[in-house]
Amino acid sequence: MTNDRAEALRAMSDEAFRAELRGWLAATYPDAWRQDDLRPFRRLRGADWLAWVGMLNDAGWRCPAWPQAYGGLELTFRKQVIYQEEMERARTARLIDTGEVQLGPTLMIHGTEAQKAHYLPAIRRGEQVWCQGYSEPGAGSDLASLTTSAEQVGDVFRVRGQKIWTTHADEATHIFALVRTSREPRKQAGITFLLMEMSTPGITVRPIRNLAGEAEFCEVFFDDVETPVANALGPVGEGWTVAKALLGYERVWIGSPALARRALALSRQLLAARGGDAGLADRYAELAAELHDVGALYRQTCDAVAAAGEPGPEVSILKIVASELLQRITEFNVELAGEAAGLTGESRIGQVRTDIAWQYYMARPTTIFAGSNEVQKNILARAMLGLPTG
Repeated sequence: MTNDRAEALRAMSDEAFRAELRGWLAATYPDAWRQDDLRPFRRLRGADWLAWVGMLNDAGWRCPAWPQAYGGLELTFRKQVIYQEEMERARTARLIDTGEVQLGPTLMIHGTEAQKAHYLPAIRRGEQVWCQGYSEPGAGSDLASLTTSAEQVGDVFRVRGQKIWTTHADEATHIFALVRTSREPRKQAGITFLLMEMSTPGITVRPIRNLAGEAEFCEVFFDDVETPVANALGPVGEGWTVAKALLGYERVWIGSPALARRALALSRQLLAARGGDAGLADRYAELAAELHDVGALYRQTCDAVAAAGEPGPEVSILKIVASELLQRITEFNVELAGEAAGLTGESRIGQVRTDIAWQYYMARPTTIFAGSNEVQKNILARAMLGLPTG
C-alpha cells in the first residue's frame, strides 16, 4: 500500500469512492467466486483466499480500517461502510480474515514494537493466516472458565489443553489463544493472550465436519507445546483485557443483514415457482418487512458509530436480530422447496438451481459463533438495562 494511494482514496467524496470500488470489483472479481443461488453464503478458502487477499493488496484495497502507518487505508467509518456495501453488492464471497479484522488492531494497541514489525506486514500481505483459539469443550462463550494452561519454564510457555470450534484452523499458519497462566480468585484474572505458530510441535488439528458437509470448524490440541514467553500479547496474566480489545467494528459487520437479504431473494424465486399461495405470500411479506427493519437498524447503528467513533454495546442487538432472521428465512425456504428440501446437493425448483439443505444447515451456527446470542443478550442486559450479573 502506497501512501499516495491511501491518501487519494481518503480524499475522494463518498460517492466517488463508491464508484471507484464498484468499478474495480466489476472488472476484477472472478465470477467463479461470486455468491449465487446454489451457495449464497460461500466463503473463500485455501488458495482462493490467498489469491483474493493478494489481489486486494496489490490493487491498494487491503485493510480499509488499518492506520496508514501500518499499511492500511485508514478510511473513515462511513467509507468502511461503503466498502462493505459494495462487497455485498458485487456478491463477493465472505472472507474470514481473523488476522486483519481482529488480531491486527489488537496488536496495534497492545503489541510491542517488535511484535508489530514482525506480524502486521505479514498479516496485510496474507502471508500469515490466523485463527482464534478461544472456545473450549467446557468453556464455549464463557471464556472465563477456560482451562487450557500455559506453564512458564524459563523463557518459554509450555501449553496444554484443547480448543474447539476454531474456524479454519486446518488452513491457518498461526493461532492466537487465551490460556490460563495462573489461578486467581477472579476467573477473568490469570489469563494470558498468546501467539503461536501452527507448525509448532505438539499442536494437532482435527477438522469437524458439520451437517452441511463442510469442515469449517476444528478442534485444536496442545500437547506440551513450547512457545516463547515473548509471544505473549500484552502483560502476562492480563489476557482478558487484551481479548476485549478485539471487540471492535467486526461486531458491526457481523450484524449486517446481507446474508438474510440473499436468503430472502431466493425465497422470492421459490415463491414464484410455487405459484399463487396466499398464505406463503403473507409469510414472505412478513419476512420482507422484518428484513427492512433490520436493514434500517443496521444503517442507524452505522451512522451512530460513525458519529461516536466507536461501537457501543448496542451493536449486540444487530448480531441477534440478523442471525435469527437468517435462520427463519432459511426455514421458510425449506418449506417453499417442498420435497426438494430433502435432497442432498444441488436441485432444481422451477428455474432455480440451488441447494436448500446446505443453506439451512449453514445458517444454524450463526446464532452461536462470534459470541452466542445468549451471551449477547447478557451483554445487553448488563450494559443497557443495568441488570445485575448474578
